[in-house]
Amino acid sequence: MVTSYGRIAIGFHWVMALLVVAVGILGLLHDSWPRSTQAFWINIHALIGLTVWLLVMARFGWRSTHRPPDLPPEVGEFSRRVSYVVHLLLYTLLFIIPIFGIVTFIWHGRVFDFGLFRVDFGVPRNRAVFHPTENVHGYLAYALFALIGLHILGALWHHFVRHDAVLQRMWPPARRAEDTTEGRR
Repeated sequence: MVTSYGRIAIGFHWVMALLVVAVGILGLLHDSWPRSTQAFWINIHALIGLTVWLLVMARFGWRSTHRPPDLPPEVGEFSRRVSYVVHLLLYTLLFIIPIFGIVTFIWHGRVFDFGLFRVDFGVPRNRAVFHPTENVHGYLAYALFALIGLHILGALWHHFVRHDAVLQRMWPPARRAEDTTEGRR
């Protein structure tokens, strides 16, 4: 039997994964946008980043009252330690990167446009503030991409090399049932 995460934890994981991919693509492309649409796409990038930050906060709250399932017993000590460190760093970066992004956005003199309303902090553009925070934001994002790559490789290694239930713990229940049925054939 697969000991797995609950539906809410799985939902947090996959929604955040999709949002991080979207915000990452927008962040990587921001220099490629036409000048006429650049402010729009930077605003979208910032709003998605803000959403990721709020979801991380919600996920912290959820995680504080819902213990994750134990790793399968066949998972070795090295994998357990690396998994713990990687997850801790992922959570830390997902919390910190949007903060640097928001500081950069505000000190760039930008206004959050939520569609129905706008939030203007009235902060004048200040390159002395936004330039270093923008650099830190970018470097931390690259570190996050590297950790996500390590996280994905670890999950795939467990699934295709170790053939254990680590990856299945984060699949939706219907998908896990299909995997279990296929595994019995």
